[in-house]
Amino acid sequence: MLTNVAVVVLDRFTPFELGVVCEVFGSDRTDDGLPRYDFAVVAGEPGELRSDAGFALRPDFRLDRLTTADLVVVVPASEDRCDRAEWPEPMLAALRGAVDRGARVLSVCTGAFALGAAGLLDGRACTTHWRHAAKLARMYPAAKVDPAVLYVDDDPIISSAGTASGIDACLYIVRKEQGSRVANAIARRMVVPPHRDGGQAQYIDRPVAEPACDTLGDVIGWLQRNLDRSVTVDQLAGLAAMSSRTFARRFRQETGTTPQRWLTGQRVLLAQQLLEETDETVDVIAERSGFGNAATFRHHFRARRATTPDAYRRAFRSAPPGVTGGSG
Repeated sequence: MLTNVAVVVLDRFTPFELGVVCEVFGSDRTDDGLPRYDFAVVAGEPGELRSDAGFALRPDFRLDRLTTADLVVVVPASEDRCDRAEWPEPMLAALRGAVDRGARVLSVCTGAFALGAAGLLDGRACTTHWRHAAKLARMYPAAKVDPAVLYVDDDPIISSAGTASGIDACLYIVRKEQGSRVANAIARRMVVPPHRDGGQAQYIDRPVAEPACDTLGDVIGWLQRNLDRSVTVDQLAGLAAMSSRTFARRFRQETGTTPQRWLTGQRVLLAQQLLEETDETVDVIAERSGFGNAATFRHHFRARRATTPDAYRRAFRSAPPGVTGGSG
């Protein structure tokens, strides 16, 4: 169970990414019946840690705090530091030690370069901000860098792309460890989307001259209300009054993924909620979430969540709805 989280900060850190981790794991939401994490900001090196925004931190915790963390997060430092690959060896050793004892390690944006220097990306799939992906692959050739996605889970290493994708990766970890109820409630408090699939594109390259589609939002809303219905791209294109080719292209431009992949992801999310909150059988949930039958449901659920529906239900129906964290 995820209860203990530590975020490592280095000199020349970026404030937004640090703030994201503090907001997800460092805020007390027990008034909403949500977990309170034993959370710490850890100095990755001695001395005053400066940000590029003109302020500095002196964290209370040092690297020995990582020896108890379930999740260690590394936030990005400045680009020139990544270029020079100047990382304190005690911090790199602490990251390796965390993995060796079974902790998960998450990098946000160029925090992946520190993981690469620690040897934690060797042979693993990973990502970083698209602007720096080629450099990461060049500096750490044993890493399998995907420059196009929002985040990658190659357990126990999770890596995310730039800026807001750090929110997605943090919420993904919460959902994976503590279920959709907790992740959705945190997202609602943060006023952010509860889930963006990790395989979604980092950015959407749409020509400025192309007009926005007035009907795509209506179609997506209809899909969310009718996840149990079997639909084709041709039918959705008809609802949007477009050709199938135009609709598929516009959908990818607006969402960063294909209609079928998006629909499957939404159905898995609905199925997770039903597994957590109802006593319906797997067959009924398969029908209500639009998979049609239990075999298809199990296939897609395992592909997206790396577990079976029954195992997921046992894990998250057994957890108490109240506080599960420590006292941080």
